[in-house]
Amino acid sequence: MAFSYLKRQVAVLLCSVALTGAAVGQDLFAPRLYVNDRVITEYEVQQRAEFLKVLRAPGNPEDEALKALIEDRLRQTESERLGLTLTDEEVLQGMEEFAARANLNAEGLIAELTKVGISAETFRDFVSAGLLWRKAVRARFLGQVPISEVDVDRALEAETRPRALQVLVSELVIPAEPGREDEALALAQQLSDSVTSEGAFGAAARQYSAAPTAGSGGRLDWMPLTNLPAAIGGAILALGPGEVSDPVSVPGAVVLFQLRDVALDPAAEPIAVTLEWADFLIADDAETVAEIRANSDDCTDLYGLANGLPEDRLTITKGPATEVPGDVGLELARMDPGESSVALTRSGFRRFIMLCSREMTREEPVSRDRVREVVINQKLEGLAEGYLEELRSAAFIREP
Repeated sequence: MAFSYLKRQVAVLLCSVALTGAAVGQDLFAPRLYVNDRVITEYEVQQRAEFLKVLRAPGNPEDEALKALIEDRLRQTESERLGLTLTDEEVLQGMEEFAARANLNAEGLIAELTKVGISAETFRDFVSAGLLWRKAVRARFLGQVPISEVDVDRALEAETRPRALQVLVSELVIPAEPGREDEALALAQQLSDSVTSEGAFGAAARQYSAAPTAGSGGRLDWMPLTNLPAAIGGAILALGPGEVSDPVSVPGAVVLFQLRDVALDPAAEPIAVTLEWADFLIADDAETVAEIRANSDDCTDLYGLANGLPEDRLTITKGPATEVPGDVGLELARMDPGESSVALTRSGFRRFIMLCSREMTREEPVSRDRVREVVINQKLEGLAEGYLEELRSAAFIREP
């Protein structure tokens, strides 16, 4: 299987990120901030900042790291007050669940993070704080969250019917060159905050977008929601007509979407999507691209074209659409089997991406108990922010 976005982001950081602990020396473990009687050290801030860079979290990494650590201290203090603890098994399970998002296990993700100077303890502390907070929120509010069968029915409908949706969107793809990712993200955020009409989005796409759709103002044709990577589809579904998404980071770019319309096929069956796609690394010149396209009607033709080349030049991947990396998923979403794209690059090569097949299959029946748990968690999330704000207002936060 291909590397996921997070795993590949770690690989990029291997070449570009290094902690500055050696230069800081003893000051690295000096207090940076006090939250009530708990200390946040300079080391923790730097570690969390690097971790947020790996996750490509928006905002200034150091500012966001300090904010997150303050919230962690508040959560830890409240969990301690409530007498809540975690077992080693719970922590390990939480770490495994988080690592699975990058198609890794906990041990594999820790190994990748260690390569860029992020300690296992930083990852463990990040996961533990979230797990404790989940327990604290449930302890305080669970009995106050009424869940009816109607709530579950609606959630079941929401879980299956979006798979029958078609969306009409426009895209704006801003290149994020190595070392200039923050500039791309800042521009995307500025456009997301300021663009309020289809005309303005189209003008911005023509000015800034690197996608082939730039000339048409970023306008895409109708496409099934299932064609899109799950995270991107979710971001689009959260929009109202005419609204612009928050920036979506994919390898080498930051993408904005504007929702123009949504259509529903009420007769459509719930489906899962399996994709098979080829990633062929070829010379980055127009002549080679033209030759490959002229001699490949489907993915099987690529085996002959790759004959004699190193094995890693051609990769054929098959798996759930939810596991396709975001940048590739965007390209595949526009394709029918046999169609290709050369919009992406890697390590000096042009990536010839071809869709081999897209299979729709019936899903297993959805568990009402699992959906009920999802609804409870969603309602608890709505109460958790107010809970945290109460703790923040009552806290004594000071610098040394």
